[in-house]
Amino acid sequence: MAGIDVGGTRVKSVLADSQGSVLLSHTASTPERPGEAVVDLVVATVADLLERASAEGVEGRLGAVGVVVPGLVDESTGSAAWSANLGWRDLPLRQRLRDRLDVPVAVGHDVRAGLLAEFHLGAAQGVPDALFVPLGTGIASALLAGGRVVAGSEWTGEIGHVVVEPDGPVCGCGRHGCLEAVASAASLGRAWRGLGRDGDAETLSRAVVDGDPDAVRLWHGAVDALVRVIAPVCAAAGTRVLLVGGGLAESGAVLLDPLRERLVHSLGHDRVTVTRAALGDRAGALGATLLAMEATA
Repeated sequence: MAGIDVGGTRVKSVLADSQGSVLLSHTASTPERPGEAVVDLVVATVADLLERASAEGVEGRLGAVGVVVPGLVDESTGSAAWSANLGWRDLPLRQRLRDRLDVPVAVGHDVRAGLLAEFHLGAAQGVPDALFVPLGTGIASALLAGGRVVAGSEWTGEIGHVVVEPDGPVCGCGRHGCLEAVASAASLGRAWRGLGRDGDAETLSRAVVDGDPDAVRLWHGAVDALVRVIAPVCAAAGTRVLLVGGGLAESGAVLLDPLRERLVHSLGHDRVTVTRAALGDRAGALGATLLAMEATA
């Protein structure tokens, strides 16, 4: 089984056996706004995985491919409906990949697949009610309710495009002040550089630790925006665990501590655990292999 996670900056892929055990993995850069060329990108990634497997003496044939992408995804039809950051619209991804690869193909949303992996393999094991929010190039979410990943429509989980600052920065979707334009790792890096500073969100997080007032203002503004969107979801769904992933989660307690404090204050109780996702940037690709396994069941 091949699992491929096409992200805003990197393509993460894994090859697993029929039991789900990872045989090898690989990471490459995502071409800028690949658009419909994502089909060629996935096909090339699969070929690269198989070539690497052969070189390492891994035997067997490819049984299925799971591909997960950001943006709006219709998992029932396998269509990648829209991605603000990667530049496609109404792309029949599953059908085109089936035609090229000649194996069963599953197409899913990257964040929902990540939560599926965290539920089976990571920090959400044994937790039937969880919310997963990766903070990377963009922001989306996935909800686990009663042990099932919620996928009500293609817009499910798109919290990154909730407007939190009507006069805020322009988002990739064209609107102003979306959560993604205020609190993602990419947007925080841009805001930091907009102050004439060098670096990215990681640099910003270190400046927060050092007490830099500009850094603290940007960082806590982002945390406040996150809580305004996340708290109502947790309250409505009865969430017990908030899993934070993506590049911004690498800052650890610098992010998680104020996020936990402000979430508890907003909810009025402390029955939601805030923790870092366990699988890191492998979550989407691992979830994609689980989808591939389901496609052959």
